[in-house]
This record gives sequence, structure tokens and C-alpha cells, in this order.
Amino acid sequence: MSSNQNQGGCSSGSCSSCGGDNAQQPPVHPVDNDQKMRERMGQVKHKLLVFSGKGGVGKSSVAVNLAVDLQQKGYRVGLLDVDVHGPSVPTLLGLERKQAGATEGAMIPVMYKNLKVISIGFLMEDPDSPVIWRGPLKMGVIKQFLEDVHWGELDFLIIDAPPGTGDEPLSVAQLVTDAKAVVVTTPQKVSTADVRKSINFCHKVNMPILGVVENMSGMILPNGEKMDIFGAGGGKSMAAQMNVPFITELPIDPEAAKHADLGKPFVDNLPESPLTKAFAAVTETAAKLEPR
Repeated sequence: MSSNQNQGGCSSGSCSSCGGDNAQQPPVHPVDNDQKMRERMGQVKHKLLVFSGKGGVGKSSVAVNLAVDLQQKGYRVGLLDVDVHGPSVPTLLGLERKQAGATEGAMIPVMYKNLKVISIGFLMEDPDSPVIWRGPLKMGVIKQFLEDVHWGELDFLIIDAPPGTGDEPLSVAQLVTDAKAVVVTTPQKVSTADVRKSINFCHKVNMPILGVVENMSGMILPNGEKMDIFGAGGGKSMAAQMNVPFITELPIDPEAAKHADLGKPFVDNLPESPLTKAFAAVTETAAKLEPR
């Protein structure tokens, strides 16, 4: 990899696909050393890929709050951010200054309470430097996040992917063959038109769809009325047309947006918010996979 492709060095020597001189080495091909992958992922009961064909729909917020809510309910949970170019999980959890550790050849996740978290953001020396990588390098680092991180035994691994149906979700589909998808959209046609492609992507790679979440579905005003800023029902209608499960509509809460900038997930800080109450359906849907 040329020098202009390695913007922003990696601060951990345990990740051979990113940072420093190690970035010049080709990533391990997914068919190599797959025994280690099977052993590591065999300790994880359920893998959920949260993604969308459209950017700006709030999928990272859904992924973060799902992971936090499941952990609060006593499940053993990991959160993996595979958005290589724009990792937002560290910011949403207030972990921007944290760095992943390493021991005996394994990466140690950063902790948010009892939630294990890994992101490329924890490995970069300069958070403002862009990561300029082609597909094979991205697949290589995602593979290492799956097999070289000391996840331990988990009930759930929540995987937050960037928008689209490109390298990152495809890598997850190829490497984690038992993953299920949570597809996020907003109500507008400009969003659902792209999210339809996400659903068809799941069909093509044989990834079961846990359900569709319609985010930013109106805003609850102080007087209790609902204002449909971006419309409402588009995601639910799309799910019905495409014959996939629909989970819930999530309203906009300006306070949740403020808390997100402060690194405070709304499920952890705004228990009475209409957003938090509606989000319970997302957590309940996931929890049905691992009943108590």
C-alpha cells in the first residue's frame, strides 16, 4: 500500500492491516486460518448486523443503543464498529480518547460499563486523519476484529456497518455466515428506495432479516402531538411490500441528539423519552433470540 493510502497511523501493533509499516502487508485472506475465526465466533451466540443502504438514517445510534440496552438487561454484549472511514461509535459512547489494548496476541476491547467495544477509532493515533483504504485492506481489518479481539463468550455481537452494500457489509456477510440483519431507514422515499437494495442484498447473501426499523418517524412535540417532519410509515410500507418483518417506528427526540453529542446513549439517560419507550421493541425483538 502506498504512503498516501495509509493516512492516520494505527496506535496498536496488534492489527496488521492498519497503521505504520504493518499497513504495507497484505491482509490475511478470509479462507486462511479460518479455524481461529470459527473458535472466536463460536463463543458468540448471536451476531446482528445493523446497516442501511442510505446514509444519515441513524443506524449507528440504533446499533449503540441496542447494544447498551441489551447489556443493561443482563446479556453479555459486544459492539463492533466496522465503519472504517467514519467510525462514530466512540463518539456516541463518549470513548473518543480511549485506545484498545493488547495482550498475548489479542486485542482487548474498550469498555463502556460492561459492554465490550471495538472500533478503528480506538486504533488511530490522529482521529482527524482519514483512512484511505481499498476493499481488501478493509476486509482484512474486519477479519482481524472478528478473530483477533478477545471477545470472550457473548450472547450478542452487534455490528455497526457504514451505509451501502459495499465492502464492509459484504465482508461481514462472508465472514460471519450466521449473522442476521437489522435494517434501518427513515420514512422518505429517497431513503426507502436505497434501503430496498439493502434488503435485496440480504437475500442475495443469504442473511436473514431480523426486521426493519423506521427511524426519525415524526417528532413528539411538548404538547404531546406528533409532527411528521420526514413523513411517517414509509419504512413500514416498504417492509410489507418486500415481505420482511417490521419492528417499530422511532420518533425524533432533540434531547437524544444532544445526549448523543455528549456520548450518552438515550436508553441509558432518557428512560421516559418516547424514543426510549419505542426503542424497547428493537431490544425485545433481539432478546427473543436468546430468551431468559
